[in-house]
Amino acid sequence: MHDKRPVLTKPTVNIGRRTALKGAAALAATTLAAPFIRRAQAADVLYINTWGGPWQEAATKNLFEPFTEETGIEIRTVSPVSFAKLAAQVKTGVYEFDVTTLGGGDILRANQAGIIEELEPPYEGGLFQNGVASHAFATVLAWRTDKYADESPKDWADFWNVDKFPGPRSLQRYPARVLPIALLADGVKVEDLYPLDIDRAFASLDKIKPHIRVWWTAGAQSTQILRDGEIDMIGIWHGRFYEALDAGAPVAMTWNQAEIDRAYWVVAKNTPNMEAAKKFVAFATSAKPLAGFVTQGKYGALNPAANEFVDAAAAERMPTSPQNYPMVFEQDVANFGADPNEVSQRFEEWIAS
Repeated sequence: MHDKRPVLTKPTVNIGRRTALKGAAALAATTLAAPFIRRAQAADVLYINTWGGPWQEAATKNLFEPFTEETGIEIRTVSPVSFAKLAAQVKTGVYEFDVTTLGGGDILRANQAGIIEELEPPYEGGLFQNGVASHAFATVLAWRTDKYADESPKDWADFWNVDKFPGPRSLQRYPARVLPIALLADGVKVEDLYPLDIDRAFASLDKIKPHIRVWWTAGAQSTQILRDGEIDMIGIWHGRFYEALDAGAPVAMTWNQAEIDRAYWVVAKNTPNMEAAKKFVAFATSAKPLAGFVTQGKYGALNPAANEFVDAAAAERMPTSPQNYPMVFEQDVANFGADPNEVSQRFEEWIAS
């Protein structure tokens, strides 16, 4: 299923459990916080930061429960995934979770900040920036079919074309995914995307900004606003689109110019549950558990050995399947074109302006 997918290579770029309380408030909270910290440090309990929703359902059935059955280590979850919490807990030493997943853009930031552990690749080619490649997901262009019944949008240029396709839009509040889309809408070819022309991308975003009703920040939020008709067109994760479709919403999407992001398991720097955390990452990216996870979650497995356990019917909804992959493009975060932290700060300032 992944014959055309580029092989992962080693990194080419070297780039809160709860925030510690201060002062009197910290003293008042000590008796409450201490039991939580002790639980977090127990060798037979592992805390995992999750995305919730269908992602967590697939992970629980195919990764969490089988891992507990095999090792005896209980898994408890914390949602949603938060880069800020990961950074805060490493700084304070008070850990809310041991393991999380990050996309390619955040992997660079995490290594730059020194907040994740060095890992060994559990399978050949599986390590990037101290994250172990798990699965691929895609940001796709989706729309309400009851709004655009006569003609459907075909690419990101159509998303930007508010005269031809009027109506409120939504995009994710996440620059590493939105900036490439903005450049495609402005006429940049896929093969010329990276390194990103950051200024041109922001200029393109200026054009669509007045029509973005919601800058979504959580997967469940994106599904809800599409399903409920709060917006007419959206850039949404493909799994969340299928959630709305399977719930009976009048929606459609295209794989054309879908943007593939790779999800990586990472271990929080200096977590007290280091051994269990690394054991889980190796388990979660092994062939059979990963195959079950991507089949239920409709992702694409990044460990090639998992593909022999994925049937053809399930593959049809995966961005890395032979029929879909030729229409999509992959992020090239190692050739991003600018400092990710600076771009993230600029994007937030732009949103607020």
